Amino acid sequence: MTIRLYDTSARQIRDFTPLTPGCVSIYLCGATVQAAPHIGHIRSGLNFDILRRWFDYRGYDVTFVRNVTDIDDKIIKKSAEQGRPWWAIGYENERAFNDGYAALGCLPPTYEPRATGHIPEMIEMMRGLIERGHAYEADGNVYFDVRSFPGYLQLSNQDLDELRQPSGEGETGKRDPRDFAMWKAVKPGEPSWETPWGRGRPGWHLECSAMAHKYLGTAFDIHGGGLDLVFPHHENEIAQAKGYGDDFASYWVHNAWVTMSGEKMSKSLGNSVLVSEMVKQWRPIVLRYYLGTPHYRSTIEYSEEALREAESAFARIEGFVQRVTEKAGVVPAAPEVPLAFAEAMDDDLGVPQALAIVHTTVRQGNSALAADDKEAAVARLAEVRAMLGVLGLDPLDEQWAGDEGGGDDLHGAVDTLVRLVLQQREAARARKDWATADAIRDQLGQSGLVIEDSPEGPRWTLGPR
Repeated sequence: MTIRLYDTSARQIRDFTPLTPGCVSIYLCGATVQAAPHIGHIRSGLNFDILRRWFDYRGYDVTFVRNVTDIDDKIIKKSAEQGRPWWAIGYENERAFNDGYAALGCLPPTYEPRATGHIPEMIEMMRGLIERGHAYEADGNVYFDVRSFPGYLQLSNQDLDELRQPSGEGETGKRDPRDFAMWKAVKPGEPSWETPWGRGRPGWHLECSAMAHKYLGTAFDIHGGGLDLVFPHHENEIAQAKGYGDDFASYWVHNAWVTMSGEKMSKSLGNSVLVSEMVKQWRPIVLRYYLGTPHYRSTIEYSEEALREAESAFARIEGFVQRVTEKAGVVPAAPEVPLAFAEAMDDDLGVPQALAIVHTTVRQGNSALAADDKEAAVARLAEVRAMLGVLGLDPLDEQWAGDEGGGDDLHGAVDTLVRLVLQQREAARARKDWATADAIRDQLGQSGLVIEDSPEGPRWTLGPR
């Protein structure tokens, strides 16, 4: 039983060895809250939710930190554009992110620190870096001297002589154009905090180094985030933390993007699909299946067709769960997942391979139902529930209670109406009026409903879109 993960810094899959036996500490770069989240943002939180659940299943004591970047250039720009306080924009969108995480079944983090709540820790880190010769003050800004840190760019595998470091407005006084800002001098109309080097505000990279140190100490197991954060954000985090004297993260785990027409989904490109709108069109559990079941390092190309395929695939699983539950009552999850499922999950969180075991078990369970082998069907359902529980996709979990119809609470009303129509169909069948019975079934099918006759009576489900 060894969990193996792809480590970006090593550029290979490594056996996971925790710093503290039986414990795992994870820092995930969370939301920058200048706007509401699209499904590309939520994918990262969802991937690491599955990783966290797997560590928990394997018996680890998990500490999971996911930060909130509530002050940066983008938020300040939005504040100026909208004529609203920066903190109001940040808080509104922070709540939207948390609503999105919760809607898709993500467990809450152990800690969720905001950047603006940790200015003292940032000042202390800058002071230490200046004392160690890794940073300097110029025109009220504080910069990290990248040439002072020999390991710089090892994560992204770049050549320092060819580096073009992103630079912001007002970043004057740099000794080297590749140096990056940890603290930005105050500008008129912008929020600012007092420091030994004058008033100003933190740079994005400093925030995470300081918060990881605060909540996880000088060394922790896993640092996670989207692939787009490798440079400059994570590279600069490493320089700050290690320059300060921390060992920092042992493993670097990055998830791939959600794309549209081959481009990374982003607010700046205007091609985002907001979670708040998606959950009105699709059941949240289906969205979780769609975003969470591809391998975390593979790109997801967004399309409605792919979502419909995910909906149909999950419906097959859910239908099996429903049929066995109707026949045998609620079946508890098995205490352990099947060995093949566990081996897939241990191997760099191989969710696609693990999901194949789920579907195989569902097919075996359906065969048992067809053979009227209740005992075997119940056993397969127990295994399916154990596997779905790890993935956060168990339709019988209370998380998904009432999750029946794309965000609108219409299932109860529709169920009542459909059952009235099905009673008319049953009455037609009883008097051997097969033409009327078939016509009713066909009309329901044209409405997008699938009718299945079972020993317990007819049941309906939503068909593919």
